[in-house]
Amino acid sequence: MRGTSRRAVLAAGFVLPLAAFLPLTGCLPVRGPAELRIMVPTPPGGGYDHTARTIKAVLEETGTVSEVTVFNLPGVSGTAALARLVYERGTPGLILQMGLGVLANSHIESASHSATEATPLARLIEEPEALLVPPDSPFDTIDDMARAWRADPSSVVIGGGSTPGGPDHMVTMLLAEELGIDPAEVDYRTYDGGGPMQAALLSHEVSVAAAGPSEQRAAIDSGQLRVLAVTGADPDPGTDAPTLAEAGIPLHFLNWRGLLAPPGLSAADREELLAVVATLHDSPEWRAELERNRWTDAYLEGAEFAAFLAEEEERVGTALNRLGFADGGD
Repeated sequence: MRGTSRRAVLAAGFVLPLAAFLPLTGCLPVRGPAELRIMVPTPPGGGYDHTARTIKAVLEETGTVSEVTVFNLPGVSGTAALARLVYERGTPGLILQMGLGVLANSHIESASHSATEATPLARLIEEPEALLVPPDSPFDTIDDMARAWRADPSSVVIGGGSTPGGPDHMVTMLLAEELGIDPAEVDYRTYDGGGPMQAALLSHEVSVAAAGPSEQRAAIDSGQLRVLAVTGADPDPGTDAPTLAEAGIPLHFLNWRGLLAPPGLSAADREELLAVVATLHDSPEWRAELERNRWTDAYLEGAEFAAFLAEEEERVGTALNRLGFADGGD
């Protein structure tokens, strides 16, 4: 009834083929609007914030946009920013840095709007989740953690920067399900970004943390945190840890991040923003950031991204309903 392959597919990121897709802007040099605002749906310091500020740096460095402002509008698990974006109907020069968490939380929080109502610009990147412990953790391997968690679910406290429905939370619950642990018995605690979560982990307030590896890269590379496993199909470059599949746990989970604009844009404003994002993606500076952060390029533009969002909306809702975290009706 709950086959392994079905769970793995639901968690995998639902990637669509790119083979026949050709960017609208081709290879022509593009200069975007004089000013661009990037809205981040979470507090400073998390994965969305880091991605948005990386985009700002690249756009300004390449001269694509003269001035980029990043501002944070947290609230209601990211859906407050989504509601603001929809409210700003027709407003040019505004984009929302979003991803799997915002889309999923629109189910959890009974949000008045969904990501599919906005103007889709592009999916930019994918990355796995990492399961992290402090250096002195009693868990040397993911097998150690799994055994302890199965034996007594209350003894393993999981921390994450995601509220219920976000990627840190979702991967925790899918892993619990895969290990035969009732998600209702999982002690999952939410922290306001990567900094507070790291502090909770190092102080042993939580036993294990789920996070995007790029968010904790400095701590991982310095040995301040250890990685028990990563959730992608392939090992994380430079990280001495197996994938869950390599450890015998058949679960594959990828987080993704992308950009939305307000609905109701004029054709000219929409094309200008699509051209800006395509120029960002094609720049050597962005390629360097992909390598530095060890992000996987997962570019989908415009209509392709819209189709992905519609499919993701349905499949994530199905997964959350099965886990008991979504509203029954959507």
